[in-house]
Amino acid sequence: MLRVSRLTDYATVVMTCIAAHPGDVLSTAQIADETHLELPTVSKLLKSLGHAGLVDSFRGVNGGYRLSRPAGEINLAEIVEALEGPIGMTECGITQGQCDREAQCGVRGSWQRINSLLDGALRAVSLADILRPATPCKEVTVDISTLKGRTIA
Repeated sequence: MLRVSRLTDYATVVMTCIAAHPGDVLSTAQIADETHLELPTVSKLLKSLGHAGLVDSFRGVNGGYRLSRPAGEINLAEIVEALEGPIGMTECGITQGQCDREAQCGVRGSWQRINSLLDGALRAVSLADILRPATPCKEVTVDISTLKGRTIA
């Protein structure tokens, strides 16, 4: 099963909580209360999200956190990368030189195309999109054979 970590899932919950209060500065306790997450977990997530430049922090009595940019300008890929690092299904799909078999590997190019599709899909979804009421999704099937020879940026 392909999945993001529980912390990455929670980071998305924290970010959507903050996004639901545009312009407001929310305390860690407020975010923890609203998201029903443990305070230490929220603190840990906010630290990572801050290092990634996704939230701004403010000190003092009225301190807390707010989004560093409007929700429509922050995408899901940025949140995943803040917690997980570069998006990739395989190590060799992210950077060269990670595998001794790289020179004779026949599947590396396919994994790179798949990585690119996944990255593009995550970048296409903003926090603002997540805040909108969910609509039923159609199941999407991708025929990998149709991707042969295509360059996906």
